[in-house]
Amino acid sequence: MESNHPAHDYQALSKLVGRAPALFKMIEELPAVAASEAPVLIIGETGTGKELVARALHYLSPRAESPFVAVNCGALPETLLEDELFGHERGAFTSAERRRVGLIQQAENGTLFLDEVDTLVAKAQVDLLRVLQDKKYRSVGSSTECKVDVRIVAATNVPLQQLLHSGNFRSDLYYRLCVFLLKLPPLRSRKEDIPALAAHFLKKHVPNGKGDLRLSPGATAALMAWDWPGNIRELENAIIRGIHLCRSDCIEAPELGLVLCGTDSAMADSAIARGLSFRDLKKATIEIFERNYLSRLMSEHGGNVSRAARASGKERRDLGKMLRKYQLDPKSFGPRASSLPDSAYLTSS
Repeated sequence: MESNHPAHDYQALSKLVGRAPALFKMIEELPAVAASEAPVLIIGETGTGKELVARALHYLSPRAESPFVAVNCGALPETLLEDELFGHERGAFTSAERRRVGLIQQAENGTLFLDEVDTLVAKAQVDLLRVLQDKKYRSVGSSTECKVDVRIVAATNVPLQQLLHSGNFRSDLYYRLCVFLLKLPPLRSRKEDIPALAAHFLKKHVPNGKGDLRLSPGATAALMAWDWPGNIRELENAIIRGIHLCRSDCIEAPELGLVLCGTDSAMADSAIARGLSFRDLKKATIEIFERNYLSRLMSEHGGNVSRAARASGKERRDLGKMLRKYQLDPKSFGPRASSLPDSAYLTSS
């Protein structure tokens, strides 16, 4: 099908970075799925880019000129969910001083993206099923039903089949949502895409005036060896840390803030399988261990270099050199800083 919105097509697909077979097959299917009006269910671990795929579906579809409305179902308390989705009429409850338009109506002629759809309570599941079956909904406090023209794209990071078996998710809603099923692979199964993703995030986040930054071989080895439990979101966070912590035009492995286990056989297997040199991987692992060890050591001793040196069995001067190497200021580990968790310097994803 020839697109009438080439600018939208480019915007949608340019953000889907990667050529791993598991991802590329899904990207190839997106234009055909987008051309349909049928609901879509996107499954993938946290941080794999489910909303990005939902936006791509919207901008590749005939609905591209209409709104894309996203809602995280898990972030809304049960008492507010129905009001958020369907709106309310004036006087529907004590504080309803005026009519409120719900998210479904805001997405009219466009796409409604329901993230964490597995968290919907039973009442909301029934209401959503009505929208999917009959294109109708009833706002809170209204006695009449409204017609709506909206495409539903839902996402979850848990296997809905488990919820079906436990009775926590309606089977009829599941089969209504799952006309098209898109599965996003975790980053650990598409590590060949990591260099391209890292380059993408470098370009995206390097501030003006910072110059052209690059990753050292050790940093690249560290990225390839890590298993990425937080997936692409975690990788982006690591690149952001590296950009702001590096003191030259080359980001080193410790500046990424990853916690690697140098004795993990899985890490060694990954490095060998991907052709990383022993030297680069060893350097990255040692640097990350040293930085993490020093951070915890200084936290334990409240920033006192003399006490930390005695505890570590190193000369005070040698310990000072290592702290300077990793830009670790003893003052930042003083009494106030030492009350923070040991891993507080890491950005959680």
